[in-house]
Amino acid sequence: MRDIQRIAAARGIPFSMPEPFPQNGLMAARLSLVGLESTGVDHGWGARFITEVFRAQFASGWSISDTSVIGACLRSVSAPVDNTVARSTSAEIKSRLRSHTEAAQVHGIFGAPTLRTRDGELFWGDDRLDQAVAWAQQL
Repeated sequence: MRDIQRIAAARGIPFSMPEPFPQNGLMAARLSLVGLESTGVDHGWGARFITEVFRAQFASGWSISDTSVIGACLRSVSAPVDNTVARSTSAEIKSRLRSHTEAAQVHGIFGAPTLRTRDGELFWGDDRLDQAVAWAQQL
């Protein structure tokens, strides 16, 4: 915990460990898929929503399983709340999340962020980003 606090402080990022932790992020994960499905990772509101969820959880210490918190995250990125929530409970989105989770497990991914180089080497944690880049550059 202290290590995370130091990293956040060094980066000028507010940090507050949410209670309880870990939290149930299932709803947020499903909503993220809805936000990313038609717009792609670089466009639309999906990527911004993910940032807002992390900000709510780790900067504000709020519960991301709370529908009012998630609703606020959706509204902050101008996502259509009712339609998005309805879509997130569809069998298609639930199946897609299971598929993504299974694929991550096959590749040995167990946390976020996990970085995987072309040769399959895994680096876990954003404090390993420099190591991952250096490894990838030598390939």
